[in-house]
Amino acid sequence: MLGPILYAMIFIGVLMIVEGIYLLFFGKTHAKDSKVNRRLNMLEQGGDREEVLQQLRKERERHEGARTLPFFSAVFEKAAQANITASPTKLVMWMGILAVGAFVIFSIGTASSILVRAIVALVLGYAVVFIWVRNKAKRRLATFEEQLPDAVDLVVRSLRIGHPFSSAVNIVAQEMQDPLGTEFGIIADESAYGMPIVESLERLANRVDVGDLRFLAVAVGIQAQSGGNLAEILDGLSQVIRARFKLFRKVVAITAEAKWSGWFLSIFPIIALLLVQIIQPDYYDRVADHPLFVPGTIAVFGLLIVNILFMRMMVNIKVR
Repeated sequence: MLGPILYAMIFIGVLMIVEGIYLLFFGKTHAKDSKVNRRLNMLEQGGDREEVLQQLRKERERHEGARTLPFFSAVFEKAAQANITASPTKLVMWMGILAVGAFVIFSIGTASSILVRAIVALVLGYAVVFIWVRNKAKRRLATFEEQLPDAVDLVVRSLRIGHPFSSAVNIVAQEMQDPLGTEFGIIADESAYGMPIVESLERLANRVDVGDLRFLAVAVGIQAQSGGNLAEILDGLSQVIRARFKLFRKVVAITAEAKWSGWFLSIFPIIALLLVQIIQPDYYDRVADHPLFVPGTIAVFGLLIVNILFMRMMVNIKVR
């Protein structure tokens, strides 16, 4: 009976440990990078523009080659979006270390078979790293989406006073904070060293995977081929992005109560079960030997999982 509860508690504990270790070693650096433009900071410290560009491109492309791996592709795709500094090899090593640690804990705390312990430990090691990387990618992409309308407005103002598009991108790279500031700085540097700016924007859109950024890349590409007033096009795009972002925030506010209610209703049975086990550990002893006890327990946990999935589907409204 305590096996699933122990697995869940170990999963949550390992996830918190991984986040704590990452913040211990990289927390100050990321807190600083979130307030300033990392590319400009590297240049101010005496870095050569070409060397800084090569280093930033190396960091951005660290996980590109590993995206095609069948089992780890989802992890490396999110790691690329989150700009995780750890290499794919290190991420796999973390999964292995977490799996071994979980297997040892399961061996001490449970009497399940070796095969079950090994499978659950492997799944746990993979899931902890994936959830951690996904959460970091989600936060970074949310910040990028929030900054993008201001960046487009800055480009529009620069174009209207006579700057070319490449200079407008460079102004954004100097004025905006990370993550958008450094990403646009890479585009400005690549353009300065000969890469077409449309291609740089497309590479950024493929790496970051933000829908509004794809619209920007398409608009600039069409204007480069057929001509037209790019400032007016981007001004309309900025208004669309802001309206969409406003609608998204409104949806989040409307569904906030339903989300918290759903999570409370889903977690409360587990909390009640834990309290019963703590207060009166022998509460289920009289029925533990019943043939329907284990199937009933599995059914209850299955219904809880189904409840969580359905509640998420009901309140997770997509704004396209």
